[in-house]
Amino acid sequence: MISPDHITSTTCPYCGVGCNLHLHVKDDFIYRVTSPHDAVVNQGNLCVKGRFGYDFMYHPDRVTTPLIRRTRQQPGQRTQAFDRSEWREASWDEALDYVADRLVEIYRRDGGKAMAVYCCAKATNEDNYLLQKLFRALFRTNNVDHCTRLCHAGSVAALLLSLGTTAMSNTAAEVIHSDCFIVTGSNTTENHPIIALQMKRAVRDYGAKLIVIDPRRLELCDFATLWLPLKPGTNVPLFTAMAHVIVQEGLVNREFIEARTIGYDEFVRSLEPFTPAYAESITGVDRALIVEAARLYATARNGAIFWGMGISQFSNGTAGALGLIHLALLTGHIGRLGTGLNPLRGQNNVQGASDAGAMPFHYPGYMEVDKEENARKWEMAWNIEPGGLNRTRGLTTTEILSHAHPGGVRALYIMGENPMMTEPNLNVTRLHMEQLEFLVAQDLFINESGAYADVFLPATSWAEKDGTFTNTDRRVQRVRHAIAPRGQSRPDAEIVCDLARRIEQRLGRPASAGWNYAGPEEIYREMADVVSMFAGITYARIEESGLQYPTPDATHPGTPFLFAETFPSGRGRFFPLEYIPVAEEADDEYPFILTTGRLLEHWHGGTMTRHSQLNTLYPAPMVEMHEIDATRLAVQTGDAVRVTSRRGSVVLRVEISPKARPGVVFIPMHFTEAAANLLTIDALDPQAKIPEFKACAVDIQIADVADAQQVPAVELRGRY
Repeated sequence: MISPDHITSTTCPYCGVGCNLHLHVKDDFIYRVTSPHDAVVNQGNLCVKGRFGYDFMYHPDRVTTPLIRRTRQQPGQRTQAFDRSEWREASWDEALDYVADRLVEIYRRDGGKAMAVYCCAKATNEDNYLLQKLFRALFRTNNVDHCTRLCHAGSVAALLLSLGTTAMSNTAAEVIHSDCFIVTGSNTTENHPIIALQMKRAVRDYGAKLIVIDPRRLELCDFATLWLPLKPGTNVPLFTAMAHVIVQEGLVNREFIEARTIGYDEFVRSLEPFTPAYAESITGVDRALIVEAARLYATARNGAIFWGMGISQFSNGTAGALGLIHLALLTGHIGRLGTGLNPLRGQNNVQGASDAGAMPFHYPGYMEVDKEENARKWEMAWNIEPGGLNRTRGLTTTEILSHAHPGGVRALYIMGENPMMTEPNLNVTRLHMEQLEFLVAQDLFINESGAYADVFLPATSWAEKDGTFTNTDRRVQRVRHAIAPRGQSRPDAEIVCDLARRIEQRLGRPASAGWNYAGPEEIYREMADVVSMFAGITYARIEESGLQYPTPDATHPGTPFLFAETFPSGRGRFFPLEYIPVAEEADDEYPFILTTGRLLEHWHGGTMTRHSQLNTLYPAPMVEMHEIDATRLAVQTGDAVRVTSRRGSVVLRVEISPKARPGVVFIPMHFTEAAANLLTIDALDPQAKIPEFKACAVDIQIADVADAQQVPAVELRGRY
């Protein structure tokens, strides 16, 4: 048996669960990953990605030297060239000088409105804090966002509107204290496998009642008391019909409502049309199931709600999340152990990146950028003259690219994101990318977006740097370097600070100490000194197991669940809702509804897992469909089909699946060779500005022989 040179404790770089990992290192190579059984988040359990998905760091396609494109690309002529001959190697000094020169040139000519940045949910809190600081402090722009705009923006908007908060109210492991819990819009067993284990345990060992509300028959349905198979995009009428039942049958928590909420009477009046019968006609769910689900949840001693992007990724996503919030407020199932409102975060640090200010409307700590007192606090912290920071809300991710034109966004800096896989309607996204004047990519691989870049800056992986991630439970945990950086790659924070010093010099601003840090702990403390909910978090205090914010002082133990006595907004607010259908429903020309999502074996845009041996487990895309639809189309599992929407077309193979429901098909988002987002619609939620990834109309036809020959046969080993 191999004896390690050392074992490094760190946090998993994949989903938002935040599992603790032990990296076993020999000769500067990670050869094994384990987890201690006393790990507070995962109790020694790991999914396939956490245990085996770290080999991407050693893939031969990883870029470890700065690259500059040989030919300067012009707007409108920018091309996506994967050919390495299009690039030349450069020193770090040359690359960063070139980036600083071009960014400053564009800023001086066009001002802050021309500058934009995508921060990264895979990077640390410290990395994200510094990058948003650079663009706000030096380029005076709030065009700062990251992939939270594409996942839980609807949830964040709803929680802010109703409760004045943004994060999960409780800890996922508390589910064993729930008598009844709802899981909706979340394929938890594949997207958050360790939380799913805790949910199964709650049912199996503690007798909890589980209600699954989802268009697909997910694995959790095997553990559920009820499964409500709703039509995609009909969350609002279903949740509001449940509220109708709770009110009509007198199952409300009157004491809680009177003491801690506002807007109840107007909300009750708005429920009149949302009868279970009406909801059945819209959602396709039997009205009796709706009534039974409402009663189960309302009569529980401790009821909890967990949801994923099947709620938020709609043009009515904010309203859908509000529908869930209403259920908790009606019943008082919030502010106690085993209750709460729990949006499950998709990426390892999407919560932390949002906390650190990687959003266009908020500074770190969700301090609104258009409020004078907030801007003044950060001007003082960053040594900026009064009035220097921009008080105007910035552009979101989707808006940044749609504003890529003369007079709009001209320079874009991308750290670790991949909009050419994650934006909707990718054919239009490509046209926007081509209009940029200057693009910088900072990443491990040249992915579909980095291929458009003028400069590529090679960053280190999570195992080659220090910092913190914040998981879906609001737990801030350590990330520790276990191996030396590959080649000339550098930690993101180091790259950002080096670039910031060069920009500061070119802008003629006085050199400040604001870009010279002793290490990531000093970066975190700078943020925590302004944001009170992080004030009590220090590296020393999170050395072992992390702390859940709010942690307002050095003696505070952290906060496992929120709102025991009050909400940040004072009282929780009810909002009358109306049902607005999805932007594009099935019709005779496009008779199927497409929904998209993730797989157990892969993650997000695929940049990491498709450079891992994990790719052998699910090596190519497939379209999941019900056997009734397959029979009607005369196709079998493995047959090649062409899936077409009004925006694009992809060819891939069929998977007849027990998860599917008639009329609804599913394509995973990870595969560039059949990118699901070539098909999806770019309709936006008007409040959260999140795209409608979860529903669009498509047609399916048997692929012609030539197309079918281009699609590899797929064997899914051990999946079903």
